[in-house]
Amino acid sequence: MSSTLDNSTFDRLRRLYIIALGAIACSVFISQIIVRNFLKDQQDDSTVINVAGRQRMLSQKLSKEVLLIVNSTNVSKRLVYKDTLKKTINRWQNSHIGLQQGSDSLKISGTNSAEIIEMFSRLQIPFSEMYQASQNIISKIEQNPDIEQAQLEPFEKQVTANEYQFLTIMDTIVNQYDVEANEKVNLLRNWELLLMIFTLLLLFLEFLFIFKPTAKMVKETITRLLHSERKAIQTAYEADELREENEKSVKELRVLNQAMNKTLLFARVTSDGTILHIGEKFSKLFEQAEFNINSNFSELITTGKNDQQYVEHVLKTYYKSGWQGEIKASKSTGDLLWLEMYLIPIHSGKDQSEILVIASDITEKKEAQLEVESLTKQSYEEEMNQQKIISSKIIENQEQEQNRIAKDIHDGIGQMLTGLKYNLESVNLNDLEKAASKIENLKSLTADIIQGVRAATFNLTPPELSDYGIVSALSKLTHELSKLTGKTIELYNRKNFNKRLDSLVEINIYRITQEAINNAIKYADSSYILVSVSHSDHMLSITIDDDGKGFDVNRPKNIKTGVGGMGMTFMKERINYINGRLFLSSSPETGTRITLNIPI
Repeated sequence: MSSTLDNSTFDRLRRLYIIALGAIACSVFISQIIVRNFLKDQQDDSTVINVAGRQRMLSQKLSKEVLLIVNSTNVSKRLVYKDTLKKTINRWQNSHIGLQQGSDSLKISGTNSAEIIEMFSRLQIPFSEMYQASQNIISKIEQNPDIEQAQLEPFEKQVTANEYQFLTIMDTIVNQYDVEANEKVNLLRNWELLLMIFTLLLLFLEFLFIFKPTAKMVKETITRLLHSERKAIQTAYEADELREENEKSVKELRVLNQAMNKTLLFARVTSDGTILHIGEKFSKLFEQAEFNINSNFSELITTGKNDQQYVEHVLKTYYKSGWQGEIKASKSTGDLLWLEMYLIPIHSGKDQSEILVIASDITEKKEAQLEVESLTKQSYEEEMNQQKIISSKIIENQEQEQNRIAKDIHDGIGQMLTGLKYNLESVNLNDLEKAASKIENLKSLTADIIQGVRAATFNLTPPELSDYGIVSALSKLTHELSKLTGKTIELYNRKNFNKRLDSLVEINIYRITQEAINNAIKYADSSYILVSVSHSDHMLSITIDDDGKGFDVNRPKNIKTGVGGMGMTFMKERINYINGRLFLSSSPETGTRITLNIPI
């Protein structure tokens, strides 16, 4: 009888569970369908608002191009402007029609409310006037490219006269689209509220008819379990075994940590290269039985002066942003090593920033690579194609690195300044001599942080490059660097070059010029730098002159073997990528001249 009653109770609870869970499942399914439909409408609304907003930009672009055509006296430029205007008109017209009738290419349905339909009817007049005037200008130029400006001015006035009305009505349409989208969002909120109330009601009924009886049954079960002393003792015994296993795991982790210390090439250094800690394997690799912690990291891994300077340059340059690359090292015996090195900034709360250095020995791999490169010779065309691919990757990696540096500066500056604040608060004024020294160090560090942030932010792609072209970007670059460094850095546009080039060509010209100026500032000890721009019909020439101490022009040729910096390599890779040529001359008497010739 008791067994029958238990089975009957569990069968009833099972049925109630199935009914309750089925109801919740149906509620969730229905809510998902409603939410998905609303989200689809919201996506359509977002696309429509984006296209409608773009119409304002296209109308302004159309007006600007009409003005350029009318005011241009150069026939070739006028034809170029005419082709650009054609594309703008087609795009403008397609969007205008798509917003009203729908468009598969634009992914909009064309379903509009009565208010928006009425606004589009008022918009048709200025649209038609501007469209017809633009078409007339195109037609006139195609018939006679050298047409007088006076014959085009009536159509220009027709465009500019209707532009304001078009923008005003288009603004109203965009606002109306936004209002209707918000109304749909509010409707979705109401549906979500109803579904939430329904779900809560289901949960309440489950509590009354399922969970409460189940709780009673569980209570009885727990009562029986309290009398199971043997089972409780067994459970406690198992818990002790588990604790012992956890302690054993902790010990194993400690052993693993010690093993990593002995097997990994890692060290902790400051930004100026002073070693704070070094792993055993690092010391053994460079045959240092007893190592002085306060010695210089660059002196540990290489004996060459230039290589030491390069390592110190990398540490000082990337101690905030991090770095990954290959370093040529050498032992005290003269044996050469190649290390793939990662620099990871860490915040230690001390006055000086720290860098975690993790490296791996790639000597065999690098030697094999150099041997393959020395033995492999391909045709000129294959080599050039491969070089362009490599150049493209280098340029892509440099741009990604610069974007990452900008993000790191943005996300990390607040933490660095907070760290400075806490360090300042920790100054003990009872010991005035130490406090004064620490405050001076903190001031110097603060100035270095500000200077570094300004320099790193300025090195990112300037907006003038995408907005106005290479000459405006170079003018901004020389002006800002002159103000930042206190040196005389000037731009001389000999023939008033103002033509726009392909975006990849412009960014590569900018980066090469930027690298050349930075080299003159950092390494040449120059006080005067002149950037000259001249051009012919088919060639753009940029010359960077400085009055510095010059350098050995043959040295960059050996960069791939590990001698010299990477700046000149990147400059050559970039100039090859845009099919240009780079000429270099340098001497202690005349300084350095770098000339870029780029086909246009």
